[in-house]
Amino acid sequence: MQQGRHVRRTISARPPARLWGAIFCGFVAGAALQLQQSALLQATVYGALLLGSAALVPVCFRLSQAAVWGLRAVAVLVLAAGLGFGLTGLRAVIFQTGALAPALEGRDIEVTGRVVAMPQRSDDGLRFRFAIESARLEGQPVRLPPQIYLGWYAGFGFREPVTGASGPDNPDASGGPAAALALQRPPPALRAGEHWRMTVRLKAPHGNSNPHGFDYELWLWEQGVQATGYVRAGPRDPAPVRLADGWRHPVERLRQSLRDAVYARVADRQLAGVVAALLVGDQNAIERADWDVFRATGVAHLMSISGLHITMFAWLAAQGIAWLWRRSARWTPALCLALPAGSAGVRGGLLLAAGYALLSGWGVPAQRTVWMLATVVLLRQSGKRWPWPQVWLLAMAVVVAFDPWALLQAGFWLSFVAVGVLFAAGRDARDDEITGNSAINSGANDPQFAWAEGKNNLVFLRWRAWLPQGVLLAVGAILRAAREQWIVTLALAPLSLLLFNQVSLVGLLANGLAIPWVTLVVTPLTMLGVFWAPLWEAAAAAVAALMLFLQWLARWPLASISVAAAPLWCAVAGVAGGLLLALRLPWHWRVLGVPLLLPVLLWQPLRPAPGQFELIAADVGQGNALVVRTARHALVYDTGPRFSRESDAGHRVLVPLLRALGESVDTLMLSHRDADHIGGAPAVLAMQPQAALLSSIEDGHPLQALRPSRRCAAGQHWTWDGVDFEVLHPQAGDYETPQKSNAMSCVLRISNGNRAALLAGDIELAQEQRLVASGVNLKADLLLVPHHGSKTSSSPAFLDAVQPGLALAQAGYRNRFGHPAAPVLERYRERRIAVFASPACGAATWTSGQPDMVRCQRQTGLRYWHHRPPD
Repeated sequence: MQQGRHVRRTISARPPARLWGAIFCGFVAGAALQLQQSALLQATVYGALLLGSAALVPVCFRLSQAAVWGLRAVAVLVLAAGLGFGLTGLRAVIFQTGALAPALEGRDIEVTGRVVAMPQRSDDGLRFRFAIESARLEGQPVRLPPQIYLGWYAGFGFREPVTGASGPDNPDASGGPAAALALQRPPPALRAGEHWRMTVRLKAPHGNSNPHGFDYELWLWEQGVQATGYVRAGPRDPAPVRLADGWRHPVERLRQSLRDAVYARVADRQLAGVVAALLVGDQNAIERADWDVFRATGVAHLMSISGLHITMFAWLAAQGIAWLWRRSARWTPALCLALPAGSAGVRGGLLLAAGYALLSGWGVPAQRTVWMLATVVLLRQSGKRWPWPQVWLLAMAVVVAFDPWALLQAGFWLSFVAVGVLFAAGRDARDDEITGNSAINSGANDPQFAWAEGKNNLVFLRWRAWLPQGVLLAVGAILRAAREQWIVTLALAPLSLLLFNQVSLVGLLANGLAIPWVTLVVTPLTMLGVFWAPLWEAAAAAVAALMLFLQWLARWPLASISVAAAPLWCAVAGVAGGLLLALRLPWHWRVLGVPLLLPVLLWQPLRPAPGQFELIAADVGQGNALVVRTARHALVYDTGPRFSRESDAGHRVLVPLLRALGESVDTLMLSHRDADHIGGAPAVLAMQPQAALLSSIEDGHPLQALRPSRRCAAGQHWTWDGVDFEVLHPQAGDYETPQKSNAMSCVLRISNGNRAALLAGDIELAQEQRLVASGVNLKADLLLVPHHGSKTSSSPAFLDAVQPGLALAQAGYRNRFGHPAAPVLERYRERRIAVFASPACGAATWTSGQPDMVRCQRQTGLRYWHHRPPD
């Protein structure tokens, strides 16, 4: 009896091993739940939940052994979830206290501080992170966020209106159009660590909010940035002053020096960008066309310093240190006696991997990899033998503890699902525990990999007798790597479809060559180039050879496929199906994976019923871009602005949106030639080769070379699925005489006989009066506000003729034109027309079946880190 009590006390003195999995799983689930909050609670609520959960978890461990196991596990799971929820919420509340005060937006503020990261140069200037030391507004000190993200633009930079709406809408405000564009002082060669005093204009972090789009505000939050803006460097602004060339941030200074050295050594800037990305993690150095090839072939994960590079570097460093450690015994046994060579290798490899991650910029993926490696190495060094699911969950919990917002990043799930799948596929069913050593590999040395090593294959055994040992090892390694790549490709394809709505069909072949080529040839040459610069040219040549192969694969028919965005359950089923197909199971079990793959491959979003139509006004900033869908057809009206040579609204917003919707566009209508309406057209045309182009652009416009355009003219009419489309403006004769670009805007009315929408482009007062006088039917339930809400449009007579109940104003947050203008909004309010502006609404969705309602993406997808613009 006494012995039994002793055993019971011993067992209850420490957590049962099986409960650790519940703790890790609960912690991750609690953090994930907190990320779904649209608004933060009080700090005291999170603190109380954190402390209460932390106090009660040990109580569960001391419960009687007779307690129901399921009850103990559930209690621990819930309490661990409270820990994760409380800790994440408390961190978010503390971080949010440093946000930019709304009253400081758009004001000229003198700041003093340091450049804390390697600046990113582009065609229009450069962008950099700036740590604030002091700030003054009109001579008085003000509090700013600790870190801001600034742009310093070259050439002509805009001036936002301060007291009035300067610019083309208000020629008399602030000196008229001449004041709207001020010649900027060109940015100097900024270097990390420099101490500067400059005048800046800031705003709260604000990005485009679109379904299935990139969450820029989450990215800034995760980077610790709480304000963005630009340097005021016009002739009437105080000149920025470099105060000192500080010694701080030596790693960032080294990264910048190495990047500059690569560009100086490698003549081909395109290849130099890839080498720089592999050396210092500068992904912006890779051109967009190259990224398109990498994504189409499934090797994008290799072309920057990723978890794979850091893990491989850690492994190579560990092998090298262990070898040197053992060799030291020839001179003195002291080192080996003090610490075994294997332990020295993994510890040294971890430290060097952390250094490599620092050199890469210590980005979130690099940090995630270092925390994972550190967790597994410490577990191994402690001598614990845990089942692989617990090791996997422990690593995930550690990463989430450091960065809970990583749960919303695609890379997090791709990394952990890949590792988990390899664990599951590589373990023998009889071996449910792993040593620390096997915890950091994929299980390739387990009995299930015996075939790959030739142990159980009769044909292979016949050749083993005379094949050299080196050849046997090489063949075994190749077969193991091929099987692991096959497993990962099958299992991650459904997840990739969920995250990106695209998967490469040539990815297995491309990665089969690219992984060893980049890992064993390009990356070592790139690293060794630090010590002997000519090796960078050899690395560039190796990249060029790889690019030829990848470009050839990307040109294959169906090199990649795109599918509509599917719900989460489809991806879970798909990953399970891919794993079943890859596992070493009897075929009658493996074929069960095929039906599990079908939902994610065949999923189709709901479409409007015949006779109905849907309109999605994408959030593209200052510009127009809309998608009109009927039961079986789609039209895109304008494509938003071009942001830079490498970025535009088509590539950034419309292409992902159309891919997620599974749309095949029938017609692309470009209202007129202004850059904020046609900037994304090349990307949309490239994605939709079947789309017809209808526009008012002139015959010599560069877009005509991409796709011959048919002129839009009043009287054009067509019907799709019971929905009528009618062009109301311009007249055919308007093309015969020179016109302002806005005056040539294609005006489109869409109607199903009961409900209608009017897309007015950038027409102004004269065109509005002409339409009203023509007597055409302008009445519509929904109006796209003409010219983004400019003072020169939305005349009272025009609004009275259209009589909309709802209006959409597509304009950028704090745009330099002051759109939509206050007097224009007042005219809408007087007529009780509800105006939905994209800065507050994000992407707006309206359907003819529910004509009195607009669904705003910024409200439906709201999270606590998202900006809430003032009304």
